[in-house]
Amino acid sequence: MKNLGRNLALWVSIILVLLFLVNMFQIKSNQRAVQQLAYSDFVTDVDSSRVRSVVIQNHNISGVLTDGTAFETYAPTDPSLIKRMISKKVEIVAKPLDHGSSSLLHYFLNSLPILLLIAAWFFIMRQMSGAGGRAMGFGKSRARILTEKQGRITFDDVAGIDEAKGELQEIVEFLKDPQKFTRLGGKIPKGVLLSGPPGTGKTLLARAIAGEANVPFFTISGSDIVEMFVGVGASRVRNMFEQGKKAAPCIIFIDEIDAVGRHRGVGMGGGNDEREQTLNQMLVEMDGFESNEGVILIAATNRPDVLDPALLRPGRFDRQVVVPNPDINGREKVLRVHMRKVPLASDVDPRIIARGTPGFSGADLANLVNEAALAAARLNRRTVSMQEFENAKDKVLMGVERRSLVMNDDEKKRTAYHEAGHAIAAVLVPESEPIHKATIIPRGQALGMVMRLPENDRLSMSYKNARAHLVVAMGGRVAEEVAYGKDNICNGAMGDIRMATRVARSMVTEWGMSKKLGMVTYTGDDHGNGLFAGASRQFSEQTAREIDEEVKSLIDVAYHEARSYLYNNIDALHRLAAALLEFETLTGEEIRQIMRGQPIERTETEDNGPINRRSSVPQAVLKDDSHSVGSHTTPLPQPG
Repeated sequence: MKNLGRNLALWVSIILVLLFLVNMFQIKSNQRAVQQLAYSDFVTDVDSSRVRSVVIQNHNISGVLTDGTAFETYAPTDPSLIKRMISKKVEIVAKPLDHGSSSLLHYFLNSLPILLLIAAWFFIMRQMSGAGGRAMGFGKSRARILTEKQGRITFDDVAGIDEAKGELQEIVEFLKDPQKFTRLGGKIPKGVLLSGPPGTGKTLLARAIAGEANVPFFTISGSDIVEMFVGVGASRVRNMFEQGKKAAPCIIFIDEIDAVGRHRGVGMGGGNDEREQTLNQMLVEMDGFESNEGVILIAATNRPDVLDPALLRPGRFDRQVVVPNPDINGREKVLRVHMRKVPLASDVDPRIIARGTPGFSGADLANLVNEAALAAARLNRRTVSMQEFENAKDKVLMGVERRSLVMNDDEKKRTAYHEAGHAIAAVLVPESEPIHKATIIPRGQALGMVMRLPENDRLSMSYKNARAHLVVAMGGRVAEEVAYGKDNICNGAMGDIRMATRVARSMVTEWGMSKKLGMVTYTGDDHGNGLFAGASRQFSEQTAREIDEEVKSLIDVAYHEARSYLYNNIDALHRLAAALLEFETLTGEEIRQIMRGQPIERTETEDNGPINRRSSVPQAVLKDDSHSVGSHTTPLPQPG
């Protein structure tokens, strides 16, 4: 406010001085153009017929002589003057005396063009200085200091990444009490690199450090440093560290540092000169001849592999903290953090939601809670129930329900059998994850789906786990064959076959799970891209043929195993397909009840209030004379 008042007073003073000068020059120019006559000379000129016209305003007389000269004079009271001018045929105009308001208006109108020019110049200068036209300020740092106006975040608001929090908590303690570490010879870290997948909370961790440390916290993006003009980025880096030195101890946070810290000397033409100069300046500022004591640089990226090695060495980034996706316990903690401001129903269990969201990042879980809250608001609910969270999870994983998709009865029935086959295989295969849900409601590109939830996150996959995936994947196609016959199958198992082929090929070529081919990698490179991206093969045609045979053998064995499970439980298959057609969605417990031959009961809310629904008689199966599967005692083919 003080700067605004000072600037306003300065501009008002400048405008007044300009108006005074303009008015003074106008007066002087008018004085030079009009001749001042003595009254006696004026009377003489009238008598000599040298006056052409006059304008009389009280005692002030102005006019023009016959030779074109303008004049002014002051006349005393002279009654005979008018008669004398009339007799000499002088043109006489009489006007009343001007008042002050008229002179001020005249003064303003004369000054209006000057005022408009000054206003236009003032507007242009403000636009140039405010809209990025700071021609003299390119080299200034664009780092912004983070204050509590942006909302104070602490470590209590960050969950699921305890190891990363522990590393950063030590830095906060160092800033608060450096003597605790320096008395034993320790030095404060100069830089910390936060790396991990997108959405895991790297920027949130940096804000938490700002909230905990209670020191100045500057934040900037890597793209705000690099400019199209060579040398500007280096100047901004120098200016940024100068600001940090003045505010030390402080923290400087650079988000997406890979925009400025990429490998030098790569790309067309040997690299980008501006980016490389900026990176060189950052290397010098972090660990050069001049020390930046008290300035801690924290950077975040999800591409640590592209950063220059000189930037990652100790002395610059002393610590590299990995911020991974949270495990099941971490996801539960993250959900509880985001659920603080959401009114929850009594049936909400964050542990079950965490089990059903493997691989979710912190941002994904925040989006999940928000989607559930929005869904409850659309239904005019006062609390968010478990059903909203389940729907939100399905929406995030597979897309919105496509209830408007028109499916005829045969397609619904075929989808019900397909998903029932997956469900039965998932329940009966010992190494499969527990089944959570089965539905025939279309979502995304899928006409139905079966969801399995592991009790805990799997960090590795055993041979039995991989084979269980293959058997469950084959269950859908086998169920179609059981219900419709091999000649009436459809392309609904396309995704299952693709997934099974990918797993089987990985078992053979990468995981060493083939006795015939042994523990040898056949992928062609270190990233597993040889067989699938056209890379040069490191094995013979005979080995390639053996790989194909092993992959096919694994899938064939899984197919026959799934066929055995479904033929031995064919009544359960029919009951489960009928229940899916009736209810569209079944939970894992309901699926197990139906397989045991028990009816299910469900309370559902409709327009007239809650109603109880009971499934059909367990022994009832779908009848279709045109697609009879024959006797339930059909001999089973042996797995080959």
